[in-house]
Amino acid sequence: MGGNTASDHVTPNQLSVSRALDIARNREDGVSNPAVNEVLESAITGIWQRINAQPNAYVMTKEEFAVFNYYRNRFDGLSLAQQAVGRFWNHHQGDASAVDGTS
Repeated sequence: MGGNTASDHVTPNQLSVSRALDIARNREDGVSNPAVNEVLESAITGIWQRINAQPNAYVMTKEEFAVFNYYRNRFDGLSLAQQAVGRFWNHHQGDASAVDGTS
């Protein structure tokens, strides 16, 4: 795919985290748009800071988990990340597709 779309011409303040994640997931080249990248990097940085601030207690929201899941390779092998994912699943019941945005 690729090419110019409306999502190629947005600024970070025009994007919600969920919209930025949707754009990134639907692009073959991932996060190529600087605004999308900025929004998602800011989100994952904040999520990781919250997890580190409360390593045994922080439970991600569904939106936070979706972002964390998008960047899961970044956290491979980190027990703190595995524990955070486990806490998420222990606290959020329901359909996985409603949580991570997959079909």
